Amino acid sequence: MITRSATRDALLLWFGSRAGLLVATLLGATLAGYPHRWSKWDTTLFVTIAEYGYDGEPGQPADDGLPAFFPGLPLALRLVHLVVPDWAAAGLVVSLVSGAVAMVALARLAETEGAHGWAAVLGLLAFPMAVFLAAGYSESLFLAFAIPAWLAARQGRWPLAVVLAAGASCVRITGLFLAAALLVEFVMRGEPVRRAGWLVVPFVPLVAYAFYHFRRTGDWLAWKHAQEAGWGRDFAWPWEAWRTTWRSAMGSDDFAVAFRMEIAGAVVVVAALVWLLVLRRWSEAVYTGLQAAALMTSAYYLSIPRSLLLWFPLWVLVARVATRRPWLFVLYLLISGPLMLVNTARFLSGAWAG
Repeated sequence: MITRSATRDALLLWFGSRAGLLVATLLGATLAGYPHRWSKWDTTLFVTIAEYGYDGEPGQPADDGLPAFFPGLPLALRLVHLVVPDWAAAGLVVSLVSGAVAMVALARLAETEGAHGWAAVLGLLAFPMAVFLAAGYSESLFLAFAIPAWLAARQGRWPLAVVLAAGASCVRITGLFLAAALLVEFVMRGEPVRRAGWLVVPFVPLVAYAFYHFRRTGDWLAWKHAQEAGWGRDFAWPWEAWRTTWRSAMGSDDFAVAFRMEIAGAVVVVAALVWLLVLRRWSEAVYTGLQAAALMTSAYYLSIPRSLLLWFPLWVLVARVATRRPWLFVLYLLISGPLMLVNTARFLSGAWAG
């Protein structure tokens, strides 16, 4: 049962945590420089696409990795930029607003399963990679579509669910995994076959994006090839990916720290997936399992811990644990919270943090 307090608690936690990050960021910095402290790594690539398109800035060397980023966030940036002139600030505004939507939906989703909605939100916000929900990255925008889509599916509101899922597909390739999970959920719920046509809708933006780059470059798989060109993420067997990442994690440079985080994230990913399978949550296992398979068959591990931000079924399970065994949730917060602050500091300092 969804209570009225779920929305209130989610918004209080979200905006309260954003205020805390604002204060932490401004320590030792001027207010005028605040947005640009967050303009790191992928944020600059999203802004480049929003400002100039996938061909990049005129007069600059072409970036073959740009098609790896789906157009949802750049389009949102262009829209917000109409009223927020600074591109970095526009990215923060998009994440702030979309994050609020996502947290409310997550709290409501948790409450439909008899768990405390605030616990799902707090568990996510305390996760070590939660800095990317605040930065001008695509995680918050994706969740703002994906979680309401899943909630709508659970309520049997399939037209709304697939339209929202299509929005998620505009933001990240993860929308493909969400669309597949909705197919499984549709079957598991025993929905009438006459309604199955709706399930095509989330795949439409993915096909449209592939067609756009085909018209532009003649390459139907531009997204995949951009991953390979920009980050060297070719296919590798899982044991090869593990071995490469392990060797990189044994170094002494700053990137070695990031690779150690990747290994820790991979362990958590596998444990969470097993948890979902044991509970026979088949549709959620499809959503998370496809992501895990894609990330762990890359040439090396990249952004695995960050992907857990998108695993909303996991945060619902965390809320269920918090509801039944509060001491375990407190233990999680005591461990994860400080790690989140450390990783936020790493991101703001320009280190690779996700």
